[in-house]
Amino acid sequence: LDQSIMAASARLCTSARRVLRVGGVPEHFNTPWHTAAKADLFAAQGIDLHWTDFPGGTGAMAAALRQGELDVAILLTEGIVADIHKGNPARLIGTYVASPLTWGIHVSASSPLVDADALYSQPAGDGLASPRFAVSRMTSGSHLMAFVDARRRAGDAVAASLRFEIVGNLEGARTCLRDGGADAFLWEKFTTKPLVDSGEWRRIGECVTEWPCFSAAATPAAIAHAAPELRTMLSIVASEAERLRALPDAAEVIGQMYSLQPVDVSEWLKTVEWASSPAISSSMLRHVRARRRGQGGAAPEREAGRERVDFASRRTS
Repeated sequence: LDQSIMAASARLCTSARRVLRVGGVPEHFNTPWHTAAKADLFAAQGIDLHWTDFPGGTGAMAAALRQGELDVAILLTEGIVADIHKGNPARLIGTYVASPLTWGIHVSASSPLVDADALYSQPAGDGLASPRFAVSRMTSGSHLMAFVDARRRAGDAVAASLRFEIVGNLEGARTCLRDGGADAFLWEKFTTKPLVDSGEWRRIGECVTEWPCFSAAATPAAIAHAAPELRTMLSIVASEAERLRALPDAAEVIGQMYSLQPVDVSEWLKTVEWASSPAISSSMLRHVRARRRGQGGAAPEREAGRERVDFASRRTS
């Protein structure tokens, strides 16, 4: 084990109350973590949960897992699968959100594009044929979903010709689109709704994932020394998500936390399915791996099984 894993192992083994460092994006999907922590639900089960927001998204969290800065991360499924197959020692420990993610396809308000199909049929903003997408990081969800959308609308050849501008996070994307550095940016549509409502961006289309959108991943040290606490943690979040959804003012609670309009949160709540379950679908993983091949991912037969951890059950469908 390298020094970071050894240090994490020592901390996890010796702590009187099990410390779990968990990271996630500062978005409405993660509300149950915060409301559960505020109610001391983790502490009541002997878990000292330290949450860190990652505006940089899945790529930043995958790096934190690699470097031993997190024990657990809640990441886009496609992003963590990609990073595991690039050598990240983390393993999937369960499905957090079982419903698909709806990515908005966004352009600057001043863009001449009127719909997403036009991205692939008109010259890019710099006059060249292939469109330029802003992405948080290479192999991130915004990167993969640009390929998925291009394939669906224009075919493999067009998808292979896409160009990318790395922007780091949502704020970077705002700057990039404003300055004309990219033609479009894909991001979860409710997170970006305030930018659309304000007139800064226009949403010209949507792209829906074909797999559960968020998964939980943990470091080898956390799995080795805190497996019972990881199971308990997922169970707490699952119960809290059910409680939160049942609240008559759930939309107001979530909207206030994330500066979203309650009417938009109500629409989102109709579609989201929190799972927080220690189960992983084998067919889903195969599908994600197949989609990754266009990004230079390894052949599926060489990747099979690498996401598995001992206490996560594997479904065949």
